Amino acid sequence: MSPTVGFTDQVLNDIRQQIDARPVPLAEARTRLDLVRSTAKNYPGALRTYPSGSLAQNTFIHPVGDGDGGLVLDRRCFPRLGPDGGGEAPADITKTLCALLGPAVREVYPNAACYKSKRGPKLVFRQPVEDQDPTVDLVVALTRRSGSGLWIPNLHTNKWEASDPERHVEMFTSGKESLRRTRRRVVRLLKAWNKQYSQPGFSSHNLTVWAWEFVEPGMGVTVALRTVLDRAAKRVQSGGATVDPAGVSPNVKLLIDRSPAGQRLRTAADALIEALAHDDDQTAVRSALARAYFSYVDDPTPTSLAGKVAALRRNVPTVTATLGLIGPPALIRPTRAYGAAGAEE
Repeated sequence: MSPTVGFTDQVLNDIRQQIDARPVPLAEARTRLDLVRSTAKNYPGALRTYPSGSLAQNTFIHPVGDGDGGLVLDRRCFPRLGPDGGGEAPADITKTLCALLGPAVREVYPNAACYKSKRGPKLVFRQPVEDQDPTVDLVVALTRRSGSGLWIPNLHTNKWEASDPERHVEMFTSGKESLRRTRRRVVRLLKAWNKQYSQPGFSSHNLTVWAWEFVEPGMGVTVALRTVLDRAAKRVQSGGATVDPAGVSPNVKLLIDRSPAGQRLRTAADALIEALAHDDDQTAVRSALARAYFSYVDDPTPTSLAGKVAALRRNVPTVTATLGLIGPPALIRPTRAYGAAGAEE
């Protein structure tokens, strides 16, 4: 073992190998997004397109899902559209854009279809690659009359909301290459940790914002991951807010209640802290990290809490007292872990 690489780094590297996005589906996701963007540029009144989300930030994990991008419309060509115009809602413009995208994409992918997602058209290709079938979500965006960012739709409410996805990509991919690489790896590890739960507690955007805030130059992946989890736990448990780093959108929302969200973060942070405190003891490190990455690390000490959590993973009903939970005894029946996620360098 290299004297500069402890067991914590080794176990996290093993997790990263498990969660890496596979090259062929990842390349296919990029190809599909490029096709949709090039087609969308032909829409009358289009200003530009842009990539966003995990694909633009190189933080995809296995399996490869949605390739995100956007089409920016010139609001001067749509005087009735959006808050700066006549207040027209986004549903109709999304429908007409689907009418353009669907037939064009089917020339390349004959079984493709175009639907509406929360932010705009969603392209489903129905042509799997290595058992993965990446989709494309295209945000329909409008330039704003004043202020930075864009108006983007919320098709669930048929209203427009302010955001700056282009600025987010610029910020999250900023800095020296060593910092960008560490930040990417931390985001992927955070995504994999989050997706172990049947109901993930945090959006990918939330996790990425925390990595952008808390990862500093010179940090290695292990210390950076511990720092993000620890500082995020302190913020959530103290009631603090995570603001939009671009200063355009409202504060970033949690996906579950604050109390369990904070507890998940604290459990994971403490696991990293304990692992690093016993970095030369492989058994202690694996036992600690199994509490955080219970879908990826087998606990060598099955009498520990991580071992009891592993019982849930193996579909063994567990009594609450066995897990150290407060309250009357109750039988906990296991739920399916949400995803077995992955990444890219």
